[in-house]
Amino acid sequence: MKFLVKIKSPGVLTIEELLKDNWQLGKKTIHNLRMQKAVQTPEGIPLDWSQPLQPEQLLHIRFEDEASQYFPNPKVPVQPFYEDEHLLIVGKPAGMKTHPNDVTETATLMNGVFHYLDAKGNSYAEHVHRLDEGTSGLVLIAKHPIAKNLLDRMLEKKQIVRTYEAIVEGAVKNDHGTIKAAIASDRHHPTRRRVSQTGQTAITHYQVVGRNPQITKVHVLLETGRTHQIRVHMAHIGHPIVGDTLYGAKAIKAPHYALQAFRIQFRHPLTGELVNVEIPRT
Repeated sequence: MKFLVKIKSPGVLTIEELLKDNWQLGKKTIHNLRMQKAVQTPEGIPLDWSQPLQPEQLLHIRFEDEASQYFPNPKVPVQPFYEDEHLLIVGKPAGMKTHPNDVTETATLMNGVFHYLDAKGNSYAEHVHRLDEGTSGLVLIAKHPIAKNLLDRMLEKKQIVRTYEAIVEGAVKNDHGTIKAAIASDRHHPTRRRVSQTGQTAITHYQVVGRNPQITKVHVLLETGRTHQIRVHMAHIGHPIVGDTLYGAKAIKAPHYALQAFRIQFRHPLTGELVNVEIPRT
């Protein structure tokens, strides 16, 4: 696998410092890159890891291919919203799983994404985060292992901002607010979660963006990322997401509940550019 990185540092930065301090790659990854003499000039000449790089220096990083193990399914449609040589952002429809849980599942988003990238000669595709099966919206995909490493760390540090839109039952009283309520598994149900003092810390911020007498439209930001967090928290304050019968909403004719991850924003870990991708609102 080969990819290019344009260094935008002011110089006096060695390859060792770039990989260890700036990118914060793991020791094993750095060791493998060193042993493979993976960091090279565009002409294929291995670079000295102890020498400072030049400003705006273009590097070729060549390393052994690490293939993903998804079954490439051409029947799963892929809707790209953003793509470069390092990452891909696609839309997931409601009712589709983000990834397979075993080899028998071949109709997930990642099966379609792997076929899409495999057809371009890229044998690596890994999701950085996931969405619940019933939630639609944007999913961030890494196209090589270094991008995956960098994006995983950004997610941990809350440097990737994902905004959701939910339509909830009833009239939410306040125009904005924060819900702080720990979430745990529900021992009476295999998939449901519940608010519990013994659960994991969970914090949700919401902003009302539309109202009518029966429903409220809110935009939601997660400070934590617990399973079903938005669904649990909105139900907890008495406003379950429309159609979300698992959390007490009324049954509706629509096949899925009204929750979409419609915006994703972050600073690109390799180019430094601001990435701001949004599904157009209706």
